[in-house]
Amino acid sequence: MATAPGTGYQDPSAEVLAEAAAAFGLLAAPARLHLVWALAQGESDVTGLAERVGGALPAVSQHLTKLKLAGLVRSRREGRRQVYFVDPAEQAAVLDVVRLLVGRLAEREASAVVPARRLRGL
Repeated sequence: MATAPGTGYQDPSAEVLAEAAAAFGLLAAPARLHLVWALAQGESDVTGLAERVGGALPAVSQHLTKLKLAGLVRSRREGRRQVYFVDPAEQAAVLDVVRLLVGRLAEREASAVVPARRLRGL
């Protein structure tokens, strides 16, 4: 590991950077980010998540499978239902980043006096 000049911080290993990039890659899809945001607020089954995020049940299920395979979410069976959750002990850093970024952007949007418009043709 190299040290960044003047900071005293060690650069992370290639493996750590690859793992972080993979997590960010999964969260780059708005639907998956919304699912992690929703699960950060509390556990839910796929039907409840589909209703909350406004997605089709099969699509939400596929997103959850990808998040689960990556270790970002977990699930447990309760009777016939599969309940999804984010384990705060295992994913505290991911939850912190999601809550901070999405929360700050939502606050900024709520406090905006004039809604931002995209300029066409520039």
